[in-house]
Amino acid sequence: MPPPAPSRRPFRFTREQYLELGQLGYFDGKRVELLCGEIVEMSPINWPHALCVNLVVAALNRAFPLGFWVASQQPIAIPGTKPASQPQPDAMVIAGSPRDYTDHPTTAALLVEVSDTTLSEDLSTKAELYATANVPEYWVLDIPNRQLHVYRDPQPLPTGLGATAYRAHLVLAPADTVQPLAAPRAVVRVSDLFQ
Repeated sequence: MPPPAPSRRPFRFTREQYLELGQLGYFDGKRVELLCGEIVEMSPINWPHALCVNLVVAALNRAFPLGFWVASQQPIAIPGTKPASQPQPDAMVIAGSPRDYTDHPTTAALLVEVSDTTLSEDLSTKAELYATANVPEYWVLDIPNRQLHVYRDPQPLPTGLGATAYRAHLVLAPADTVQPLAAPRAVVRVSDLFQ
């Protein structure tokens, strides 16, 4: 009787292991993020993506009052997830100022992913992670379809449920506007987020 075939089990990294590998230079010259314990290499940034990230950051800087800061393509540590996750959203609005933090933020008032090739993952895996981090509002800017997906009211659910982790999901067109929950007096025109 032949021996049983070995089962394949992916190795899941902790956040500490991921950060240590980065310090040791394993990711030099690469864009990576930690999602559900897996180190995921990100695609090179093309011009439509880069431009839209800049437009989103500019719109958020105009919309949010003092007491918040806008970070671009910086890590957020998702607490309480097993396996560990430390994604790098394209934009995030964080309460306070950068000097208030001694480590990566663990939540935000608003997170934004600009999606040209990663729409499925942004609408499922990342929505689930951000709801788990209790991020009250999450936007996905869908470049090819020229839509803005707005997720609100997080409800952390068992893994594998995707975007249903948010109770509210709006899909907005360029002619629409949106008012961020944490800056309700601000009006962001969706068209301002696209090239």
